[in-house]
Amino acid sequence: MLRFVLRRLALMVPVLVGLSILLFAWVRALPGDPARSLLGEKATPDSIERINAKYGFDRPLLEQYLTYVKALLQGDLGNSIQTGEPVLQSFLDKFPATVELASVALLFAIIVGIPLGYLAAKHQGGIIDTFVVSGSLLGVVTPVFFLAVLLKLVFAEWLGWFPPALRSDARLDSTHITNFYMLDGILTREYDAAWDAFMHLVLPAIALGTIPLAIIVRITRASVAEVMHEDYVRTAEAKGLSAMTISRRHVLRNALMPVVTTIGLQAGLLFSGAVLTESVFSFNGIGQYLFTAISKLDFPVLQGFILIIAIMYSLINLLVDLAYGLIDPRVRAQ
Repeated sequence: MLRFVLRRLALMVPVLVGLSILLFAWVRALPGDPARSLLGEKATPDSIERINAKYGFDRPLLEQYLTYVKALLQGDLGNSIQTGEPVLQSFLDKFPATVELASVALLFAIIVGIPLGYLAAKHQGGIIDTFVVSGSLLGVVTPVFFLAVLLKLVFAEWLGWFPPALRSDARLDSTHITNFYMLDGILTREYDAAWDAFMHLVLPAIALGTIPLAIIVRITRASVAEVMHEDYVRTAEAKGLSAMTISRRHVLRNALMPVVTTIGLQAGLLFSGAVLTESVFSFNGIGQYLFTAISKLDFPVLQGFILIIAIMYSLINLLVDLAYGLIDPRVRAQ
């Protein structure tokens, strides 16, 4: 297993190097001028020149990239052009909010998606299957931004069942230890704060988790339907094994491989979907911060945040590979 992990980690190195080059080139290809964006109406040729000199934007691109890589190797992601704060510290401050949102969204997608996909496969061609497949198709084609606005309008503004925005009620004097608000409320036994944090998470988590939910449903349905027609399943049925035993040992276990892949990929994609979701709900996470950085052309923030998210995405893929090894020991031998 150790060799398996080390081999996967080694494959990440060239991927991240290539990503850093593409990211650096993409950020500098964005239309606009970060110096003008920072200075606004106060922009003059002299002030623009000073800003460019301060952040090294007047140097050749190759020199800028080498300076950027040298700082990266020292763990320095630079400082925000807009706020002057270290990018790494800003990420660590915003990171818990997005992880909390993405985790609840993914949990919602898994808990609802896998049973629905299994149910659709068991009743393939029937009314339940038609309903589930149609619903999953609707979930895939509905834009995250539109769904977020719709959920906010109906369940927050019209019905008043959930809070319309933010991570918590400002009137609550709650203690934050980890910046994961639900976890903090449980750890400090401030259960009203934990419940309030959960209520603030419901709508954005549903909006963010709907597309992964729809994809997980479709992959689970297809995988389970394929496995149910395998010879070993028919053999188990002929031996008189109970339906529960066949489902658990023979169907679900063998159908999980593509589902695990899908879950891993969707977990990484949730961070990109969080940009729109957090903007709609004013959820103070890395998504909303990235949205602001794009509009302000804050190069260090864009480079730092996207690179960290890419590293996390690669680590999630590594976890998926490890899950493969746990589900199917033959993978570890490859």
